[in-house]
Amino acid sequence: MAKKKVLVATGGGDCPGLNAVIRAIVKRANQEPDWEVVGSIEAYNGILKDPMELVTLDSKAVAGIHVKGGTIIKTTNKGGPFNWSVQSPDGTWQSEDRSADMMERMNRLGIDSIISIGGDGSQRISLALHEKGFKIVGVPKTIDNDLASTDYTFGFQTAVQVATESFDRLVTTAESHSRVMIMEVMGRDAGWIALHTAIAGGAEVCLIPEIPYDIEKVVARLNSRFTNGRGFAHVIIAEGAKPKDGGIFGKKSAEVGYENVRLGGIAFKFSAELKAAGLQADIRETVLGHTQRGGTPIAYDRILATQFGVKAFEMVLANDFGKMVTYKNNDIQSVSLKEAVEKYSTVNPDAFIVRAARGVGISFGD
Repeated sequence: MAKKKVLVATGGGDCPGLNAVIRAIVKRANQEPDWEVVGSIEAYNGILKDPMELVTLDSKAVAGIHVKGGTIIKTTNKGGPFNWSVQSPDGTWQSEDRSADMMERMNRLGIDSIISIGGDGSQRISLALHEKGFKIVGVPKTIDNDLASTDYTFGFQTAVQVATESFDRLVTTAESHSRVMIMEVMGRDAGWIALHTAIAGGAEVCLIPEIPYDIEKVVARLNSRFTNGRGFAHVIIAEGAKPKDGGIFGKKSAEVGYENVRLGGIAFKFSAELKAAGLQADIRETVLGHTQRGGTPIAYDRILATQFGVKAFEMVLANDFGKMVTYKNNDIQSVSLKEAVEKYSTVNPDAFIVRAARGVGISFGD
């Protein structure tokens, strides 16, 4: 009798803990003799390409991968079954819906179901596939921690740890040179990484998308840290932060199939704003960028990712499709994919964690 097959795909940006999820799925599936796990290279590209790029995920393939960053089956945030890029003879690019083709290919290969590991964009694709008749389970992945249906996503705590360690290194150089250091972290619409890093590191200013800043108030806070030209201060700024009278700093990507506005570099723009507003202190900027995504996941994220992987495969066993694994109230649960993508988890300006940050003297520029 042929084994049942589940397809595993990792989509969107890479994230510490992806490999731990893959490993957990495989190790749990190995306890079921009639199941096989197949990986699709670069999200759904692997099954949609000709020739297809699929790999068997067995014990040998996943041995020891839980300590590695990234994903052994690669990832992408371009294309997909509903937005496959096709180049016309005149050189222009068009989008094509290949979901029906994907279903035909899965049926031909005997693939019964899908476990999709990804963030908001990936789970929106999961929902659309489910509505087309695909048997699919979602696993939440994002370092931004911006999915409202789960308390935490794996990768977030590692990103905060990386950012905090980087911040700690900037403190000593700022103090030595009497400088203002600006450190830019990821956070397109949600400022969780910036907020947690600011509290953990002891920043003077934290700028996040949810609380537009007043440059004059930021300058006043930073100036208060200097006496006779000596002192130091630190600003943590999320890439999606914005002034009260302006929008986010970004530009449209020229990459084929990439739909998001590319953010990054607001640290330098903000530095210029500070100078224009009259800040006299020397300023230096650090953009962490993709260092927050890479490297070894901390223990917390390995444990959370492992629980997610086991739960996802057990949902496949139970035919519990059209849902996403979640972490709620210290327990591993699940919600419908529709509920999973209904809203972002952004920082509530009135939340206690923001009040706690203000309570230790952190300014949000408002």
